[in-house]
This record gives sequence, C-alpha cells and structure tokens, in this order.
Amino acid sequence: MTQTAAGPTPTTSYPRRLRIGIAGIGQGGGGMLPLMATMPQLQLVAGADTNPVTRERFMQRYPDTRVYDSVAALCADSTVEAVWVSSPNRFHCEHAIEALRAGKHVVVEKPMAISLEEADRMVEAAGKSGTVLIAGHTNSFELPIRAMRKVINSGLIGRLRAVHVWSYTDWMLRARTPDELDPTQGGGIPWRQGPHQIDVVRVLGGGLLRSVRAMTGAWMRERPIAGYYNAFLEFEDGTPATVLHNGYGYFRTGELFPWAREGLRSSQELSTIRKSMRAGTRDEQADKQEFRIGGSRDPNRRTSEAPAGPKPWTPSDLGMVLATCERGDIRNSPFGLYVYTDDGPMEITLPIPEGGAVVEHRGELEELYDAAVLGRPAYHSGVWGAATLEACIAMMQSARERREIMLQRQIAMPPDYDAALELPPPHPVATE
Repeated sequence: MTQTAAGPTPTTSYPRRLRIGIAGIGQGGGGMLPLMATMPQLQLVAGADTNPVTRERFMQRYPDTRVYDSVAALCADSTVEAVWVSSPNRFHCEHAIEALRAGKHVVVEKPMAISLEEADRMVEAAGKSGTVLIAGHTNSFELPIRAMRKVINSGLIGRLRAVHVWSYTDWMLRARTPDELDPTQGGGIPWRQGPHQIDVVRVLGGGLLRSVRAMTGAWMRERPIAGYYNAFLEFEDGTPATVLHNGYGYFRTGELFPWAREGLRSSQELSTIRKSMRAGTRDEQADKQEFRIGGSRDPNRRTSEAPAGPKPWTPSDLGMVLATCERGDIRNSPFGLYVYTDDGPMEITLPIPEGGAVVEHRGELEELYDAAVLGRPAYHSGVWGAATLEACIAMMQSARERREIMLQRQIAMPPDYDAALELPPPHPVATE
C-alpha cells in the first residue's frame, strides 16, 4: 500500500474492516471515537465505561454500537477484534492483558503501564496469544513528526545533532479525577506528558537512548503532583536531546505561534480557575464530565460555528519540536515543516487529508490495521513502548536521586519504518 504524506491514497482498498471497541470512554478515549467511526478500514462496534452518563451519551452518538459497564464484558463480545485501552492509567496493564488473553489486538494509551513489571506482563500476554500489542496515543504517530523523521533520515541537511521538545501548557489547571492527582496511579505531568515527548525524541533519534538526567517540580499546593519536568537525554551515539513540560498555565507555548493562539483559554479564565481551586469551590467532577463525550465542552461536538477547511498544526500539549542537523534545523509550520538550510528557509507542505491538515492519532490506528489485518510489523510494539516507559520512569528516578540514570531496555526503530511514506519536495519560503 503506497502512502503519501496524507496517509493511504484515496484509491486504497482494504480487504476488510477491523471491528474495534474502546475500553474507557473518558476525555482521552472519547477523543478517538470520531476518528474510529470515520476511518474506512475500521468499524467501531462497542465501548465500555463504568460511568453511566458516559455510556448513555456514547449510545446516543453511536446508536449502532453496543456499550458495556465493564472491560470484561467488552472482551467477551465475540464481534470485537481489537480494543483501544484508554481506561485510567492504573488499569492499563489489567485491561490490556484481559483483552489480549481474549484474543483481541490491543492499542494501549500512554503511559503503557505504571511499572516495567506490568509492561513485561503485557508483552508476554501478547506473545502467548499471538495478538498485536501497540503502545499508542503518543504524538510520535502524528504526520508532522513522521515527516520530520523522513527529512532527518534523507540526509538533506546532514546528520541529526540534537532534538529539543519544549512545552508550556495549562495542564495543571484542567479538571482532574482523583487518580490523576495520585503519582502512584500514574498521575502528574511526568507520567501523563513524558511519554509524548520522549516517544517523539526516540522516533526522531532512532530509538537508542543511553541515559537520562532530569529534575521535576511540584509547586502548586492544590495539586500534590509534579507539574513540571526538565530532562536531558543522551543517545548511544552521543546525540543530545532535551524535553521540558511546564503545566502551570502562566505562559503557554501556543503564544509563540500566531496561527495557534485562537484555541488558548484566556488568562482571565485561567485566573478564575486558580482562584476557585485555592478557595476550594471548584466542582472538578462536574467540570470533567463536561469535557467528556456529549458534554458542553466536548472537543468533538459538531457545531455550526466550527471552521471549515484545513486545520493548521498547533503545539497543543506536545509543544515546540526543533530538530538540529549538521547543516540546518527543522520545525513545524502551519501545514507542514520549515527546513532551514544553507540556501535559506524551505517549507514542505504536507498534503491535507480529510478532516484537516493534521489528524491526530490516525497513525496508531493505521499501524494497528496494517499489523492485525495485513500482517505488517507493529513498529510501536509493546517492547518499544516499554523502552519509552523505562525512560519516563528513569526521569522521575533521576529527579529523586539527583543523578544520571543509565538505560537498559532501549531498542532501535527499524529503518523500514514509514518506508512507503512519500513527502513532496521542499519549496522556498519567507518566514520573516
């Protein structure tokens, strides 16, 4: 199957549809549903959630599906061939193994698990059942990141010399459930956002990290979790990388990108949230429900006010990504990449797929289909995911112990990853 930068070509035909269910229809999992329901190679057939309001809203939006109050019931459904696990972090291992043992293929959200022992059990279960396990839902699957990797590996501006991923967001001010505020259950910025940035760094740099030195910060009394990390990562070949995420919501990375400012919450709104949290008057449970499927702030609601046409790339929670090579640099543009060369800045404009210039998380569903139905490799396998998890855990350990942590589980991204992905040639652009 030949791919362009927009994904499979419009003439692509699929031998059959893969029937998929979702375990956990919360804010993160709910964001995947529109994509699952519209990809021609998939058929959304079922969902599971313990929240009765969420189950009711799921059925209202997808009346041709089935809904269950437990993951066990979902996995007992013989029509479900694959399960997207987006339950709370502490259940990722349990629910993934339940699905794998039932013969279902699995994509598990980040973090893959909350310990390396859990990750090993998940990999073992996939091996025993002969099913596909993909560590998914990270920004490394997104088209601009994959395109950046292609430019790096092409040698257009020489060998990769450094990678930097920096993000400032309002993550700590968003409504949170109790488990999201408990580090032992995978709560906090390092657990929730570390996998995104580290997976991106590993994909761009080839996968083989050597060590991590990091610090974290927990500076908000109302949030007893780390809302900040800053890590220096070194690859085996000596290439350095830095990842940073500050979730306290004062400055936000989107302010640096003129085309991305529209979606930012106002400073006044964030100030009001801070004051209500300090006063203990915020109803976080109600606020959280409004961001879930069917809620008043459900990001997937179809409204008449929604802008038509292509959607430009925004830094979102990932932040700014900058790859430095021997003879230039690469960063995101609104609809592709800016490549800074000896001949001046160039742009690679990525073809626009249906739904906008950047369709988040399509890549992991395509990889699931290719592996489960077409028998192709699962590049972001459980073993790959465990390597990213190792680096996340090492980041937190390094912060506690204030020392460099050597890594032992790193694996390389195979050279043939995205071999069929074709990019258009760069063209001159004035960025000043």
